[in-house]
Amino acid sequence: MSIDTKSGTGQTRTGARTRGLALSAVRGLALTLISLPGAVVCFVLTLVSIALIPIGVGIVTTPWVLTGVRAFADGRRLLAAEWSGVRIPRAYRPLPEDANPWARTFGMLRDPATWRDLCWLPVDMTAGFVTALLAFALVLYPLEGFTIAAGLWRVLPDGYWYGFVHVTGQISALYAAGLAVVLLFAALWLTPLLLHAHFRLTGAVLGTGQGELAERVRVLTETRRDAVDTSAAELRRIERDLHDGAQARLVAMGMDLGTIEALLEKNPAKARELLAQARQSSADALTELRELVRGIHPPVLAERGLGDAVRALALRLPVATEVDVDLPGRADAPVEAAGYFAVSEILTNAVKHSGADRIWIDMHHEEGRLRVSVTDDGKGGAAIGAGSGLAGVERRLGTFDGVLAVSSPAGGPTMVTMEIPCALS
Repeated sequence: MSIDTKSGTGQTRTGARTRGLALSAVRGLALTLISLPGAVVCFVLTLVSIALIPIGVGIVTTPWVLTGVRAFADGRRLLAAEWSGVRIPRAYRPLPEDANPWARTFGMLRDPATWRDLCWLPVDMTAGFVTALLAFALVLYPLEGFTIAAGLWRVLPDGYWYGFVHVTGQISALYAAGLAVVLLFAALWLTPLLLHAHFRLTGAVLGTGQGELAERVRVLTETRRDAVDTSAAELRRIERDLHDGAQARLVAMGMDLGTIEALLEKNPAKARELLAQARQSSADALTELRELVRGIHPPVLAERGLGDAVRALALRLPVATEVDVDLPGRADAPVEAAGYFAVSEILTNAVKHSGADRIWIDMHHEEGRLRVSVTDDGKGGAAIGAGSGLAGVERRLGTFDGVLAVSSPAGGPTMVTMEIPCALS
């Protein structure tokens, strides 16, 4: 029995295109229903609220309205990234949490990103609405031509036009069907382009290069400060560990050796006892130094790379851990160190606080990013916040433009995902 693989492949591609066209049409309809009413409501409420500032009412209402406008714009940013791969940066200036209504209102109004939002709303209710509507209509309109050819032409009024076809009978109805076929093939190409144009237009107004640059400078300033603080804390930790551990043992061993030298002829038995004690102290000091070096930069990480270092880390855990690594090469040493210590901190949190029975680690590299996911079947409830280990992980990754995402509903499971931009050698 022979199988026509080409035919099967062709049918698969046709089915994928059909599903993609239908999905684009649905997304166009959703954007049509969102763009016009949402933009109009946001724009009108903003104008009214700003107009009420001189009499005091707007001082209270404007922050709430502008927060709603930002949420509306953030929703479009999310759709742009998920539906069309268009990333629109969010560059709002942070406001103090304890700011009073007056400071909050004028702080938001002095933010250039606020005025970009307000300029985008009229664009979204006009050009944005039209591009979304066309993406839907280009798919819907051919269906009318097929319906006319199927028999609807019999009940149509005289002088009915479908496109440039004047429908007067069965022959003209077939012409309408032919035009519908042409429009449907055009929709296969134009509908995704219209959706992409919709989001490109949104990005052109919401995300200016200057705003993106300002946000980039702000993030770099914060991550540099965090990196300096982290380095200082790490140096203090190393100094403390050396002073309280290996250094103290070496000092004690030196004192023991001096005592041994004095007792060597008078009390050889006692000297041998102290000698054994000094030997044990030297072994303990060497062990502590090795642990300290491993905390600074694990030898297995330098010798065998991030994948094997994480596997070695998992072997020392008291919880059953599965590690899946797919790395075709090695990242730069600082990136590997950041990834290793981030995974180590996440695993420590999981063991101490989650009550998990099993942990899964997935590590791979795609689209220029190192992606690591750590999942456990514990009780959940993990969050990034001040004082938590995850906040430190986020700061460490921020130094490399990395991001951290946590999904941890009550009752579990917990999934912590980190991404670091990097190239593999």
